[in-house]
Amino acid sequence: MSAQTVVLLGPPGAGKGTQAAALARATGWAHISTGDMLRAAVAAGSALGQAAKGYMDRGDYVPDQLIVELIAERMAAPDAQGGVLLDGFPRTPAQADMLDELLIRLGREPAAAVSLEVAPDQLVRRLSGRLTCQSCQEVYHLETRAPRQAGICDVCGGQLAQRSDDQPETVQRRLAVYQEKTAPLIAFYRAGHRLTAVDGLGTPAEVAGRLKEAIAWS
Repeated sequence: MSAQTVVLLGPPGAGKGTQAAALARATGWAHISTGDMLRAAVAAGSALGQAAKGYMDRGDYVPDQLIVELIAERMAAPDAQGGVLLDGFPRTPAQADMLDELLIRLGREPAAAVSLEVAPDQLVRRLSGRLTCQSCQEVYHLETRAPRQAGICDVCGGQLAQRSDDQPETVQRRLAVYQEKTAPLIAFYRAGHRLTAVDGLGTPAEVAGRLKEAIAWS
């Protein structure tokens, strides 16, 4: 069996990034976050990284084909041979088609998708309760991880504040945009019987256990 590729889907506040990092540690798979991958390629100064940097410096979107080639480059690394968790790509059915074509070219199995699902009201509560340190960017939550002293970071003593995109009204708009743009992608993987929905409520350990089971099924 060739190496697996799993696309991680989830709305803002679902805990996708945290769970992806934990899954990568637990499985030994490579966690490929599009943003991290772009920054690493630029820092490494590879030909593809330099091409991406040109778009990023101009404030333009990096073209899909260049993203796909960067993913191909990343998948060639030794740590990606046992399996890959993709976070942030694909975002559209067209990108999912491009990913499938890449995997065929690399001799890998078709990608499966795992959707981390949390009710919208829970997502609003999670995100609108977040506080971020203005100095070191440490993240707190009023319900689940409150600072020892109100408004002060435990780590560096900096001031805590709510990010503008974590305001309740902004959160609701972000969720509406996510649903509009991601619904076709979820339908794409469901139509191919390659989608597994996972309940995102519970402790991080409980959710991680469900995700590991979902990946075993994929």
